[in-house]
Amino acid sequence: MNIDDNRRVSQDNSIQGQSSDDLCPHPYDARLVIVTGMSGAGRSRALASLEDFGYFCVDNLPPQMIPQIAQLAEIDTPHFSRIAVACDIRGGKLFDSLLDTLDSADFTTPHALLFLEASDKVLLNRYKESRRRHPLEDGRTNLKRAIELEREILEPLRARADQIIDTTLLRASELRGRIQSDFITSKAVQELSILVSSFGFKYGAPADADIIYDVRFLPNPYWDPDLRPLSGKDAKINQFVLGRSETQDFLEKWIDLLATTIPYYISEGKLALNVSIGCTGGRHRSVVLAEETTKRLRSAGYQVTTMHRDIMRDTEQHDY
Repeated sequence: MNIDDNRRVSQDNSIQGQSSDDLCPHPYDARLVIVTGMSGAGRSRALASLEDFGYFCVDNLPPQMIPQIAQLAEIDTPHFSRIAVACDIRGGKLFDSLLDTLDSADFTTPHALLFLEASDKVLLNRYKESRRRHPLEDGRTNLKRAIELEREILEPLRARADQIIDTTLLRASELRGRIQSDFITSKAVQELSILVSSFGFKYGAPADADIIYDVRFLPNPYWDPDLRPLSGKDAKINQFVLGRSETQDFLEKWIDLLATTIPYYISEGKLALNVSIGCTGGRHRSVVLAEETTKRLRSAGYQVTTMHRDIMRDTEQHDY
């Protein structure tokens, strides 16, 4: 199994959960996304996903302010190159003007209207679990009736929507995958960012690592007095570590493990992965293997950066 094969697995898995009533057969690359829909259907999660994918996001925006916010997209800066706003029933009477705003002759910004919905039963359960009050619920209107009223109010918006996502059966990661597949067409935005770092166990394992591997089982160049002052970035240390048959055996299985697991991190919506490789002092073996891991992942097309946390720490102390 190679890394490229598994990258195709991630692309297939990232769009799981699509329903037969999709209105958008091709991905958008919208500069402005208006997120609306049923309360409890996942608007906040959808907005958070768009933010993670590079959108500047504003929640609970009065519809009358959409044209002003859209003007930010005209600013020549990457920070505002894509904008997403959430407009929903929380806005009360102000929300009633959303369709009028979008249909106004003065509003010319290309946009996509995303509508999120779920079944009444699921929405009831979500509100009971969260113990939050529905925006339309009051002393005269119970939760069940509030959901029914909201669905009636939102029907014109649903009919107008460019994309409808039913979250009834979707997990949070699957909703994120839908957002990615439907609205994010830039490969650079979709790509997982991988940090491969080396460290020394005697200074403590990194707390933010997703994957940690201990390579202290490999022969240690420290015990050769001529190699001791060098680091894993020196050719002699590189040759010492990579020239061993046990290192090559490890690398084959190590890269195969990454090739298998990285696509599944992507399909679960992970945007950054920290892979940490440790030896005793973080100066020799872990540095070589972090560099080699980075090289192989880059050759497979992944975005990878490398960090050597302890390469310069206490160089006079033992790395045994």
